[in-house]
Parts: sequence; structure tokens; C-alpha cells
Amino acid sequence: MDSMIGMGDIELRVPAEARYLPILRSLAASIALRQDFDLDYVEDFKLAADEAGSMLTMAAWPGSELRCKFRVGANSISLQASTLSTVETLPDPAASFGWRVLTTLTDTATTRVEQVPGGYRVVIELTKAGRAEG
Repeated sequence: MDSMIGMGDIELRVPAEARYLPILRSLAASIALRQDFDLDYVEDFKLAADEAGSMLTMAAWPGSELRCKFRVGANSISLQASTLSTVETLPDPAASFGWRVLTTLTDTATTRVEQVPGGYRVVIELTKAGRAEG
């Protein structure tokens, strides 16, 4: 099987609407499968990507896009997802069920908010390390 390592980042841009989340889930699973990660890893990464996308679509400006950049490492996959928003914060990571899901399914999960003209860019970054099969 061809390895994606060395192919650079993989970026997905879709409207920041819940109906586009299946595309994000599918891409996350495909990337993990292509790297020969085990099925538990694939499912965890797919669910984490979905949760991050869900949180961002709920905070998104109407008509904005959801940008998802995947980075494949030798033994991990990272996702940086972002959207434009009118809110300057996401729910408190300590009190949010969504953040508990992300931190359970990944090795790292962080968020930040950047001020941009007319609003904010909300960014969620997560990384999942694992062992490839084979």
C-alpha cells in the first residue's frame, strides 16, 4: 500500500454546515486507513474529527467555510480545523462534553481564537498517535 508520508498536508474546505460533516468523517477515516492504522484508531480519529467539525459548525458565521488541514506523520495524524465565527470563545474545555470526547479520543486537543477583521477565527487542533498494523 502506498504511504501518504511525504505527500504534504491534505486540506479540505467545505461550507461550515452540519450536512458536510460526513465528508470530513470520510476523509479522516480514509487517511487513517491508508496509513495502515488499526480499526480502533481509525474509528477514534474519525469520531474526533467529527466532534471538532461539529463544534466549529455550531460556532460558524452563516456562509463561512470549514477548513480542515490534515498532517500525516510517521506514527500520527494531526488535524487543524477552523472557521470564522461571531463568538470569541468555544465552550469551556473543562466543562464541555465535546472536549471530553476529544481528549478521550486523541493524544492532544487544543483550541484558540484569533481576532480577524469583523469577527473571530476559531481553531481546533488535535493529534492522535498510534501504531500502524503490519
